[in-house]
Amino acid sequence: MKLGSPDLATLGHRIRHFRGERGLTLDQLGEAVGLAGSQLSLIENGKREPKLSTLDALAAALGVDLTDLLSREAPSRRAALELELGRAQSSPLYASLGLPAVKPSRGISDESLEAIVGLHRELQRRASEAIATPEEARRANTDLRERMREQANHLPDIEQLAEDQVRASGHRSGALTHREVSVMAERLGFQLIYVNDLPSSTRSITDLANGRIYLPPASIPGGHGLRSMALQAMAHRLLGHTPPASYDEFLWQRLEINYFAAACLMPQDASVKFLQEAKKEKRLAIEDFRDAFGVTHEAAALRFTNLATTRLDMTVHFLRVNGDGALLKGYENDGLPLPTDVTGSIEGQWVCKRWSARTAFEHTNRTTENYQYTDTPAGTFWCATQTGRTDATEFSITVGVPFNQAKWFRGRETTIRGVSHCPDESCCRRPPSTLAGRWAGQAWPSARLHAHVLSPLPSGTFPGVDDAEVYEFLEAHAVE
Repeated sequence: MKLGSPDLATLGHRIRHFRGERGLTLDQLGEAVGLAGSQLSLIENGKREPKLSTLDALAAALGVDLTDLLSREAPSRRAALELELGRAQSSPLYASLGLPAVKPSRGISDESLEAIVGLHRELQRRASEAIATPEEARRANTDLRERMREQANHLPDIEQLAEDQVRASGHRSGALTHREVSVMAERLGFQLIYVNDLPSSTRSITDLANGRIYLPPASIPGGHGLRSMALQAMAHRLLGHTPPASYDEFLWQRLEINYFAAACLMPQDASVKFLQEAKKEKRLAIEDFRDAFGVTHEAAALRFTNLATTRLDMTVHFLRVNGDGALLKGYENDGLPLPTDVTGSIEGQWVCKRWSARTAFEHTNRTTENYQYTDTPAGTFWCATQTGRTDATEFSITVGVPFNQAKWFRGRETTIRGVSHCPDESCCRRPPSTLAGRWAGQAWPSARLHAHVLSPLPSGTFPGVDDAEVYEFLEAHAVE
């Protein structure tokens, strides 16, 4: 009979426990089963696996059933602590500390053992939190972007899951309604509840015990984001997510729930039909895709990247750029040379001032998309850019394709053309020699410090979430 290591340790403790209850020494019990006391000691310490015949003999000598002897339950509170301590000290985490193991001898009181085990639990808890330095976060983002690039930014399993859920809600055509989203939640055993007191560190909270999904007030203008937030909360359950064990896993789960929400709001079959008809008529436009499904421009642009390669047979790029020119999100499989740092990360890098993602901020008419061709060292690209504004800053959303694929889009006739030589700094980063000669050493600007430069990345199983606030919120609403 083959037992795993944890079972051997528990078995040893149970043998020692029953031997103690019977008042037998190692030698006395060993003699009864045909073993030397030293051999029995190895079994009790979990260092030797007994034969099945030996287990039968031990059970008979101790007057217990074999099933009792083989139980996975620790025989006492003290034994449970000793077993937990043994597992903790054999973990790679403890081994990495280079500290000696503590033997739980009889001289260590139960209270001392409780304290030692408690310290190990806290060490493990802190190590298992999804903590990442900014460098680790950028690396995780880069790995995720490369992974999605290899898959053409398309996740077929989630596409099918979303399609099934939307169809089951009764939805047939047009924009997914709030009522249909509620039906989807009800089918999963959840009720959508809109509240005014969600903790500031959360977008939504799912009460698994009582089957509730708490969301911000439904009176938010337009309410487009509420459908997405509810769908994201449901996605965690549908996709079988468990608390993330690493920052990489946290990012992947976030990508999956965002993908699911987008695939529900813009179902694949309906979206592909809409886009294929527009392509056939050479009038593809993110504006039209956005309006057809009642979503934000950014959501439509990102959704377009999910379907462009696998379903429309074209490569594409997507950019969200801050008003200062910093790249916040990016994806490409068409060869556009995105700016990167030495690690390959794109987040926070400045895009070329000649790209439409930057030049669009100069246009006075920002109600429609701005179109531009841009010559780059990697070829010529056509781009459509829409600008927007948050309370904090302005931003631009860009979708583009290589020159030979521009023929499918509205706006292809634009005469606006830019020339970019980036990453050559002489393109737009290096000042003209005349200005440099005049002002070098004569200027002392006071730089605006971006908050994220010094801020540590939020820690916790769910980074940035205040657990205390969440539990207090759930407790307050559980009695309603």
